[in-house]
Amino acid sequence: MNPYPLLDTISDPAQVRKLDRRLLPQLADELRAFLVDSVSRTGGHLSSNLGTVELTVALHYVFETPHDRLVWDVGHQTYAHKVLTGRRAGMAKLRMHGGISGFPKRSESDYDTFGVGHSSTSISAALGMALAAKIKRETRKVVAIIGDGAMSAGQAFEALNNAGVADADMLVVLNDNDMSISPPVGALNRYLARLFSGSTFNAARKAGEKILDFSPSLLEFAKRAEEHVKGMLTPGTLFEELGFNYIGPIDGHDLESLVPTLQNLKNLKGPQFLHVITKKGQGYKLAEVDPILYHGVSKFQPEIGIAGAKTGAKPTYTQIFGDWLCDMAAADPKLVGITPAMREGSGMLRFSECYPERYYDVGIAEQHAVTFAAGLACEGMRPVLAIYSTFLQRGYDQLVHDVALQNLPVVFALDRGGLVGADGPTHHGAFDIAFLTCIPNMVVMTPTDEDECRKMLTTAYHLDGPSAVRYPRGSGTGAAIDKALVGLPLGKGEIRRRGTTVALLAFGSMLTPALEAAEELDATVANMRFVKPIDRDLIIALAGEHSLLVSVEEGALIGGAGAEVERVLSEIASPTRFLRLGIPDRFIDHGDHALLLAEIGLDRDGIVAAVRTRQGNAADSAQPSRPRSE
Repeated sequence: MNPYPLLDTISDPAQVRKLDRRLLPQLADELRAFLVDSVSRTGGHLSSNLGTVELTVALHYVFETPHDRLVWDVGHQTYAHKVLTGRRAGMAKLRMHGGISGFPKRSESDYDTFGVGHSSTSISAALGMALAAKIKRETRKVVAIIGDGAMSAGQAFEALNNAGVADADMLVVLNDNDMSISPPVGALNRYLARLFSGSTFNAARKAGEKILDFSPSLLEFAKRAEEHVKGMLTPGTLFEELGFNYIGPIDGHDLESLVPTLQNLKNLKGPQFLHVITKKGQGYKLAEVDPILYHGVSKFQPEIGIAGAKTGAKPTYTQIFGDWLCDMAAADPKLVGITPAMREGSGMLRFSECYPERYYDVGIAEQHAVTFAAGLACEGMRPVLAIYSTFLQRGYDQLVHDVALQNLPVVFALDRGGLVGADGPTHHGAFDIAFLTCIPNMVVMTPTDEDECRKMLTTAYHLDGPSAVRYPRGSGTGAAIDKALVGLPLGKGEIRRRGTTVALLAFGSMLTPALEAAEELDATVANMRFVKPIDRDLIIALAGEHSLLVSVEEGALIGGAGAEVERVLSEIASPTRFLRLGIPDRFIDHGDHALLLAEIGLDRDGIVAAVRTRQGNAADSAQPSRPRSE
């Protein structure tokens, strides 16, 4: 029996718009069932996507996409959107190398109007599109769909503030899925939403404003009265004050409420704001009960659910950090842990439970998180900010201006340094070494295993200035872990293997493939440990003993750790030849982590090939030229 009889007839949104409206709930049910089955086979984001099924169906049913623009926020809520826009077959290779992205991507589809992976960008982008349409005298609607905590970021409110006075025809849909700012949804709210969005109400309001223009005092009284009534019944006062016509909250899973409300809003001019309530994991009971566990999933059996972690598995670097944080907090009451809405992802769950008075989740607000940490440090506290490498990019000015310039002792625990695999270019931590190393006062460390990660965190914690410990996603190497809170000598690397003419200078995660390559090359291998301060003495010694030095890093080549090695060699005018290996000057696509490393030459075979090519080129250039044989 075909489980998707209606969904099978849909290959683009135009076919959705031809459906009898009474069939939309069936389409939503089939779409949700398909997503559970599909994501269970590939892995990906599940809870957030199950929560936006009806909203996605309603948006494509009401708006003439892609002529009308849908601008999604965060991006991990767009699987239903991908299915309805002709990419259902592509879901079989979701987030795999050569397959479709797990986020909206402009090069992938005309329906993906804006590329996204970070949060809180949708309103800014939608405003730009709406005003561009106005300038070009094009008639189109622009809708920003924001949610999943993204309204906690300052950029969202900067955009709202601008949009409210920009006279743009745009709609912001707040997908509120945690009830954090909303009262219960009921029949009264549904009725009011339809009333306030309807043409009769809005026509009457405009007519009243024209009449009352002759009496400014009465006009002001009428506006205040309307705001008072709407403020009593809805939580929209803030958005009204920003210049938006606020509607809601309404049930985001009720198509009988969503569709007519969106149809009414489509015909209104100016900035509109629709507040919908959805439930993460909607329709799949296991995800409804534990939406955090089912937020990002690996392959699983839908009828069983996610199995527990395998016993004896190697700990992840995230777990190493979480354990260290609790141990250090027990040793020092001045430690404060901070996360920008990534408690589970950054390994801070146990810390938040054991030390709630010293745990701060500031929401998706990376800029605030960095300056907040700086303020704590000014008062003698020892803040540790756990943040993904790619998300620290959003707090870069604060890192420079508020932390480094004042030389404050803030520890940046940078998770997901290097390539992250399936999440792709929006989440790869490719640039942190380059953008951190150039900042005065910063110390930058790259651990090679679990034990070194713990020791580097301790080293960073006891410094009197800012520091970053940059570790990769996933499990460690299985190294034995010293539970003592001991550090490492600042700026000192170590020799891990002695060889002949080639020396590989490995940073962080690249030590393992460097050691593997060294066996074939008979190369010396140095575990550099520190990017800044770099071990100058070790570099000079290796340059004096080898004819070729090779730096290897899982970070951007331009401005990366290799640039620090090259700087030392240039300062001493070393004649030693030098080769830099790292992430090339392009954005790396999504796919299996090992496959991506092989693709850019950062696995064992890639290192061997690059070294031999360089040695071959050097040998060719050293050969004396021969007369041409006739």
